Amino acid sequence: MQKKYKIQGMTCSGCQKKISEKLNSIQSINADINLEKNTATIHSEKEINIDILNEYLKEIGNYKLEDPDKPEKAFLKPQDRVSPSSVYYCPMECEGEKVYFKQGERCPVCNMFLVPIEEKLAKDPNYKPAFSKTNLPEDFKDHVGDFYCPMFCEGDKVYDEKGDCPVCNMHLEEITQDLVGNSHSSHSHSHEAPKVTDDMAGRYYCPMFCEGDKTYDSNLGCPVCGMDLVKYPDKNGESDEDETFNILKRKFIISLVFTIPVFILSMGRMVINFPFSHQIQGWIELILTLPVLFYSGWFLMKRGFVSFKTWNLNMFSLIALGVSAAFIFSIAALLFPDVIPHEIRGHSHETPLYFEAVSVIITLVILGQLMEALAHKKTGNAIKELMNLSPSEANLIVNGEEKRVSLSEIKIGDLLKVKPGEKIPVDGKITEGNSVVDESMITGEPIPVEKNTDDPVTSGTINGNQVFIMKTEKVGDETLLSKIIKMVNDASRSRAPIQKLTDKVAKIFVPTVITVAVVTFILWQIFGPENQKTLLAFVNAVAVLIVACPCALGLATPMSLMVGIGKGAKNGILIKNAEALEQMNKVNVLITDKTGTLTEGKASLEHIETVNSDQNLILKLAYSLNQNSEHPLSNAVIQKAKEKNISAEKVIDFENISGKGLQGKINGKMVYVGNQNLMLSNNIQITDNLKQKAVEIQSKAYTISYIAEENNVLGFVSFKDKIKETSKKAIKLLMKDGIDVIMMTGDNEHTAKAVAEELGIQHYKANCLPEDKLNEVKKLQQQGKIVAMTGDGINDSPALAQSNIGIAMGTGTDVAIESAEITLLKGDILGVAKAKLLSEKLVKNIKENLFFAFVYNILGIPIAAGLLYPFFGILLSPMIAAAAMSFSSLSVILNSLRLNSVDLNIK
Repeated sequence: MQKKYKIQGMTCSGCQKKISEKLNSIQSINADINLEKNTATIHSEKEINIDILNEYLKEIGNYKLEDPDKPEKAFLKPQDRVSPSSVYYCPMECEGEKVYFKQGERCPVCNMFLVPIEEKLAKDPNYKPAFSKTNLPEDFKDHVGDFYCPMFCEGDKVYDEKGDCPVCNMHLEEITQDLVGNSHSSHSHSHEAPKVTDDMAGRYYCPMFCEGDKTYDSNLGCPVCGMDLVKYPDKNGESDEDETFNILKRKFIISLVFTIPVFILSMGRMVINFPFSHQIQGWIELILTLPVLFYSGWFLMKRGFVSFKTWNLNMFSLIALGVSAAFIFSIAALLFPDVIPHEIRGHSHETPLYFEAVSVIITLVILGQLMEALAHKKTGNAIKELMNLSPSEANLIVNGEEKRVSLSEIKIGDLLKVKPGEKIPVDGKITEGNSVVDESMITGEPIPVEKNTDDPVTSGTINGNQVFIMKTEKVGDETLLSKIIKMVNDASRSRAPIQKLTDKVAKIFVPTVITVAVVTFILWQIFGPENQKTLLAFVNAVAVLIVACPCALGLATPMSLMVGIGKGAKNGILIKNAEALEQMNKVNVLITDKTGTLTEGKASLEHIETVNSDQNLILKLAYSLNQNSEHPLSNAVIQKAKEKNISAEKVIDFENISGKGLQGKINGKMVYVGNQNLMLSNNIQITDNLKQKAVEIQSKAYTISYIAEENNVLGFVSFKDKIKETSKKAIKLLMKDGIDVIMMTGDNEHTAKAVAEELGIQHYKANCLPEDKLNEVKKLQQQGKIVAMTGDGINDSPALAQSNIGIAMGTGTDVAIESAEITLLKGDILGVAKAKLLSEKLVKNIKENLFFAFVYNILGIPIAAGLLYPFFGILLSPMIAAAAMSFSSLSVILNSLRLNSVDLNIK
């Protein structure tokens, strides 16, 4: 039989040859491939199975046969182009002519702000950008679940399967309900973190998402920006960041072990007479350099070579260029010493060797990579902590009998029994009984919430001292705890790290150096001495490449970061992600939680109001009853009584009345401690005067408990989550520094307003859920703001992970600490101001280091090119090159150490 198929992905004669060879290698298949018509005519004695043929084609590339007789998803209606004024582009053109559709966004590659396309048109009136309509076509609503190319290479064509575009090879994107549901959605989502699917688990991705959600088999570095790739977590939320860290650590140790003797041999010869010749020394240096270059540092060279191949120049381009030139030149000088001109020989006419430069550069860059790996080492810990909040089993009620079952067996509508002290397994509502529930993981508030019949309860929250029956309403991924886990996971991947300043310099510096080297070769070839034109042209061109590679470049950033991180630790600022410290000085918005961040995070007894009674008597009665209770407010009463050395009386007939308070007999009299409902249920009247005082103090964010003896109200005690002593000073300093402070709390409106007014915070939001805080961070980031988030609870963890800089209180939960990049060990928000000051000094120090890393080498380039030869007969000697590299490294180290003298004591 014979049949003709269309071919997807065939663009050239090379493709035609590959497809033809593959198909004709299949038994009983004879294929004729037509490049012009983009078709394949298949002859076979058996029935042709197109799926099997496509499986063979996948082995050689992104090719696919299409049956022309099968109804296909055709091109959708052609869309009009948008006007130039509605789009933006990156001024660095990191992704070529790609355009973006949202004002205030940053380039996903270099992190620069995008600018209107008019600026490009003003510079180049003939520029004609090719871009498609900003909104997904209306017809896409009928193709949810299918895939499309974000570059619209084949118009608005959609595809059945996930894969790469057959034209531009970009990753196809899924048409989701969210995209087609918003007629104003833009394509800017392409650089956000993709959802982790089963086929992504365990693979690597670029944290800058330079190629969308493209994944890689191994960590060879991003082919666009050169950054270290990060591994997706597996299905259990676990990732192997430790693996990358351990590999880099091993490579650094091996590199350091071999580099030290190479450095001693090279530099030591200036002051030490070794008992062997310069030639033998060169062979020893070569042998010691081989494991440094071809084992420890080979991954850096690969990244550099890839950057030249894709012309996405970065720091690795510079490293690969200089190291290759130095190594090749040194090999040539070692094997053929007689061809080296005497003008560039050493003080004893020795041939110049640069093996120590190769080893030192690689070792320093690996050190920088090792420090970056530390930022990713424990990224999965927050997810693990959150997963531990949910119990693995629950008490299922079947036909009136209780049965212990796995959480996976719970279905919507099931009845569950929750016992005192247990974690609530799923989301639902109480159908029988009542209790108090600790919901601090959701709201951040330390005081448990009273729960009665028909009240909702949430998975992961902790039941108090009563038993209740609940009906399951949400299970699995639908529970609030699961959504928090997903929000933390997505946010931690979507945050793009700061683009290194060295990469931006490299984009300009590398082409400049190559140009200078080529010009040097040409000029020496034209004007050089007749008998040595080609030799001197080659030697000087290579010398330019060698001296242009700054040895201290790999040390400039990590050295400052190491000193800065150490300085922070001494001042109670634990920095987990070094890049967050770099970016801290750019923060212009601070979102802060209230409880545990601005306040102490626990209730304290602040005031005792009496009605013709002694304050100590009221405190004694309250203490006597509360010593039998586990309520958080009881701890505040007990603490205050101990401070005043008040002893407790013996209590009999003690009873804890859920949702109301405590009661019991003391010295033969019935005593009550609780809320107004407890008083009313026992027919105890509260005077109007006392009620008015209670209302007045409650308006200032206090919680009160009445104390009564028999039928008489003796007064009340009031509790408050006290504001930390340093909070007001910290807020004032941050606002003075131009930072907009926003307080977001799960507490009620009255409490939020009282705290905000006391601290001078102008913007605040109350009754906030974890998702509300997360969405506020995203909203501000879309406006181009650099957002820092401070918090201490599980409810803060999604926002901490999403923010540009997450700052956790060291006195808070492990989940919050793991979700953040910076932890304030003392739990003092004044540490935010200190971290910002340290960041300002750090960034300034890094820029100074980069200056020192380049300045000696830039000055050496004209000498390397032979500028002094016509006047003084001088060419670059190895001593000058060695001195430039040594002085630049020494300058970087000494300058970095100056960070230790920074005064972080804010007055």
